[in-house]
Amino acid sequence: MKPRSLAKILTALIGLGLAATACSSTSASSSAAAGSPGTAPASSPRPAASFLGQLHGLTQVASTVPTNGDVNPYGVAVVRASAGRLTAGDILVSNFNDKANVQGTGTTLVEVSPAGRASVFARISALPPGQTCPGGIGLTTALGILPGGWVVVGSLPTKNDGTLPGLDPAGCLIVLNDQGTVAEAITNPDIVGPWDLAVKSGATSAELFVSNALGGDTTTHDGVPVTGNCTVVRLDLALSPASPPKLTGSTVIGSGFPWRANKAALVLAPTGLALSGDGTLYVDDTQTNSVSAIPRALTRTSAITAAASNLSAGGALNAPLGMTMAPNGDLIVVNGNNGDAVEITPAGPF
Repeated sequence: MKPRSLAKILTALIGLGLAATACSSTSASSSAAAGSPGTAPASSPRPAASFLGQLHGLTQVASTVPTNGDVNPYGVAVVRASAGRLTAGDILVSNFNDKANVQGTGTTLVEVSPAGRASVFARISALPPGQTCPGGIGLTTALGILPGGWVVVGSLPTKNDGTLPGLDPAGCLIVLNDQGTVAEAITNPDIVGPWDLAVKSGATSAELFVSNALGGDTTTHDGVPVTGNCTVVRLDLALSPASPPKLTGSTVIGSGFPWRANKAALVLAPTGLALSGDGTLYVDDTQTNSVSAIPRALTRTSAITAAASNLSAGGALNAPLGMTMAPNGDLIVVNGNNGDAVEITPAGPF
C-alpha cells in the first residue's frame, strides 16, 4: 500500500475511534499560532497529553481491491448511521487508480467492516441520462456521507495516460443513494477538480467543504495543466428524504492555494479538510507542507487567502494528505511521503 493510501485510511480509523489499535506513529507535534506562519521543530518528545501517544500497534483489517482490480484507496468516510447497504461502523473507501495503476481512473467504492468484511458498494461506469461530469469519471479523495445514506464522491478524471484534463472547470461531485446507485452529478464554476471534502449536516440542510486541486491562473504545457492557484469552497445543500441533495449556494471561502501537477501524486494541492466544533475549517496543503485555518467557515461570505490563514508549516509535515480532528481537539495529519502521523494543537504548542 502506498503511504498516501495509508494516510487516508488512518484518518478514518481515528475518526471511528479505532486508532488506538490501528496504527502507530513516531511523529512529533507541529504547531504555530493561527494567522502567523511558523515552522515547528523537526522533532520533539511526544507530550503526555497528545492523542498519538496512545497508539501502539498496526493491524491490517482487509484488502480494498475489488474484483475489477482498482487500487490506491484514497478517499475514506465513516458510516455513522445504517441506511440501505450502508452499515453503521463500516468505512467507505474510494479507489483512485484502475487495475493498470493509472491515476484518476478508479471507479469503485468499497465498504469495509471493522471485522474485515469487504464488499463493492458501487462501481460507477456511467452517469444517469442528462447528467454530466466535465472530463468523465475518476474518483478522488473527496468522499462523504449525508443523512439518509446519500454518498458524495469527487471526480477528477484524467486522460488515458493519467494526465490532468485540460478543462475549466474539470470534474464534479457524484451523488449516490444508499444502494450505491448514482443519482446525480453536482457541477458549477466553483467546483474545479474536487480533491477532498468535509461535511457538516443537519436534518434538512448540509454544508460540503471542498478543496479544489485545479483552476486559478493555470499554466499549461502542450495543453496539459501544470500549475495554478486553487480554492476551498463551501457548498450549501438542501436535504430531503425522498430526493437527492440539491445545491442551493456556493461560496469560495479560501483562495490562493498553490497546486502543481506531479507524476507520483497526479497533483500536489490542498487535500485534507477537518471542521472543528467552533466552525473553523482546517486545510492541509501537500505542496507547501502547511496547515491553514479558515475561521467562521460555516457563515463567512468572503475568501481568506492561504498566506493569511497559515497555522503551521514545515517541521514534521512531509507532503500532508489525510487530516481529522482527534477526540482531544487536536489535528491529526498524515504525511504522504513517509506515512507518519503528526499531531497539531490549534491553540499552540503543548
